[in-house]
Amino acid sequence: MIYKFCSETNTGLTRANNEDSVAFDESAGVAVLADGMGGYNAGEVASGMTTALIKTELGHWLTETQGRAKPRDILRAIEICVDNANKAVFNAAQANAQYAGMGTTLVVGVFQGCHLLLGHIGDSRCYRLRRGELVQMTRDHSLLQEQIDAGLLTPQQAATSVNRNLVTRALGVEEAALLELTECEVAEGDLYLMCSDGLSDMVSDVRIAELLAQKTPLPQRAQDLIRAANEQGGRDNITVLLAQAEAVPVPQTRGLVSRLLGK
Repeated sequence: MIYKFCSETNTGLTRANNEDSVAFDESAGVAVLADGMGGYNAGEVASGMTTALIKTELGHWLTETQGRAKPRDILRAIEICVDNANKAVFNAAQANAQYAGMGTTLVVGVFQGCHLLLGHIGDSRCYRLRRGELVQMTRDHSLLQEQIDAGLLTPQQAATSVNRNLVTRALGVEEAALLELTECEVAEGDLYLMCSDGLSDMVSDVRIAELLAQKTPLPQRAQDLIRAANEQGGRDNITVLLAQAEAVPVPQTRGLVSRLLGK
């Protein structure tokens, strides 16, 4: 399996700056997206530190393994890199008054062979489109999700709640971050979307599926997703990362008789 990546980010229509950050290393199969929080420019510092550190550390380790790492080893490597990023953001917040309280959500994926090794913290999401069906691969770490799980709210009520942006987990706000890990099987033709809540809060899953299913180039689909969020008001920064799974082409070899006959 081979993977093609692209990403787009946009400030939206109401925010003065962009606190989202996104990075990928196509050769190593690493994708990272973060949505920062904090006063002044602290949110963008937290998200930028996180994506840069995880992409660099995880990409370097995966390159050294030359594709031989087992899924459990990759999951452990994700844990270590996320822990390092958490400590870096937390220590920076402790050492600099202007960064006090900063943190970030996170979704990180390693696409290796027919496996996706996925980690997330907070309410940034990963979706999969397979044969036209959109599935949310991550579960939000948010107050709303807890209320939905407890039967206190329906998903429809949650969509209009004023508490939709209250996360229950974040990277960099405490000495240890609680990372949720998932291992997924990848099929040929799968399209994966990582996004900040600036997309998922503004655009319905039905509309996201429609835009992802278009037969346009990946960058065009990414731009269309951001445009759709802005058309609905663009109340937050919007960031998307797309990863398309394709089968490795198998070279065609002619049989001995065909070669002898020059066919």
